[in-house]
Amino acid sequence: MVVRSLVMLVALSGSAIAQHGGSASPSRTVPREATQFSFLVGQFELVVRPPASGLAARIHGVPRMIGTWKAWRALDGFGIEDELRITDESGNPRSLSHAVRYYDASAKHWIASAIDVHRGIFTTSTAEWRDNVMTVTSRGAGADGKSYLVRGRYTDITPTSFQFHQDRSADEGRTWESGTLRITATRVAAVAPR
Repeated sequence: MVVRSLVMLVALSGSAIAQHGGSASPSRTVPREATQFSFLVGQFELVVRPPASGLAARIHGVPRMIGTWKAWRALDGFGIEDELRITDESGNPRSLSHAVRYYDASAKHWIASAIDVHRGIFTTSTAEWRDNVMTVTSRGAGADGKSYLVRGRYTDITPTSFQFHQDRSADEGRTWESGTLRITATRVAAVAPR
């Protein structure tokens, strides 16, 4: 029974590789670029600044939001797994997302899959490291069903902090609405609890 199960497992993994166009021998060498997201590993406390939209927000200001960002090495060193949690000051949940990020050596960029837990929205994105900035690009759709591009940039990266700025474009990147989300992250632990 054990031998039959092992033969079945080997046969299934071979057919999965063939179905997805992969090679018969997987790469076991982690590319050095797979460390580009290492600045995210650990636990961070966040100050979150959404844009002032609507008349009430313009008059009274935007409510202060806080959060945590936890990340750890994953996928045998080929990637990062992380969780972003945003609340208001009273602790009421505003956003919870969980992402898996993988460095694709053949495409020379990162591929990420994320789930927005509270809204039930699954997104994919790509990311590239250039000039000490990690830029993430993805697509989304508004409540009206219109699609848009999202560009997130991790900047001012130090061993103890980073900035995250998100912009949105409704015209395929010709113009951008800047600062649709801004986050200041400060490291509070080198290792994040799961």
